Amino acid sequence: MFSVVKGLSLLVLTLLVFSIFSLKAKKGDKAMSGLAGAAVATFLVEAVHKYISGDFLGLDFLGEVGLSSGSMGGVIAIILVSLNMGVNPIYSAVAGAAMSGLDILPGFIAGYIIGILAPYLEKILPKGLDIILGALLIAPIARIIGTLSTPVVDSTLHSIGEMIQMSATQSPILMGFFLGGIMKIMCTSPLSSMALTAMLGLEGLAMGIASIASFAGAFTNFIVFRRLKLGEKGSTLAVMLEPLTQADIITKNPLPIYISDFIGGGLGGIIAAYLGIVNNAPGTASPIPGMLAPFGFNEPSIVLLALGVSAIGGIIGGYIGTYIYISYKKLRANNRKRKLVLD
Repeated sequence: MFSVVKGLSLLVLTLLVFSIFSLKAKKGDKAMSGLAGAAVATFLVEAVHKYISGDFLGLDFLGEVGLSSGSMGGVIAIILVSLNMGVNPIYSAVAGAAMSGLDILPGFIAGYIIGILAPYLEKILPKGLDIILGALLIAPIARIIGTLSTPVVDSTLHSIGEMIQMSATQSPILMGFFLGGIMKIMCTSPLSSMALTAMLGLEGLAMGIASIASFAGAFTNFIVFRRLKLGEKGSTLAVMLEPLTQADIITKNPLPIYISDFIGGGLGGIIAAYLGIVNNAPGTASPIPGMLAPFGFNEPSIVLLALGVSAIGGIIGGYIGTYIYISYKKLRANNRKRKLVLD
């Protein structure tokens, strides 16, 4: 029980830190979005093509594609993070080329610092030579940042991820509910669950819980939007595929959506934990990646069963969450009427 409390406490602390970073740091939200994109470009492609197309289906060429993609985490992270922050594309490419062999998190850190630094370099370097001089300066700076940040990442974020993974293994059902619920809320909130799980380097059962919970929560969001009549007709499908496409609606209705997501994601997490779904592709905690990646590490029949049952769990979560919210609204309305009568 202590390990579960410790794991959840570390997870909540990490969420708090990165929420503050995303909301308060200069262009923090854009940097996090770049990290999420890098996770899809590397971890998802690796999971599907290396482990499914390559190892399972025996398609060697696609297996090589997945292996190549998975080895480019640091390169893609620094490019997408800095690009999202508005850096000159040539500078981003130069920084990326210098990050070969480094992981996605050092790439994220280097990308953010380059994203802050590069605009100042462009201003002070002489016109005509700014591209050449900027490239010669940015390449070693990016490499130094990535190299220096690697041991920091390994000793902090990865250790937190390992604690969460250990907690999931020791108390799978309990951790499945809480981890699944929290991850689905993150999946729906502006702080991307893909970015978070990539930062923590989650693997194994913990990542399996996060990915299945993200998939289950897609059906939760569908029910919530339908029952509460949120958005237009196309919004219900859009929120299933990618919740952030409906960010404006979600931020206006956080209570019913997040309550329902916690329940639906939690039920999906329990199912993943019970069936022992593992996922060794960090950063794939989103409806579509969460659906695909587990096929690379589990028996297909078990994954299909997990997806089917978790979808039902997500639907149940949507109905329970909206029932709680609608009942709460009715109770408040009745209390107001009683107050008016008494007055």
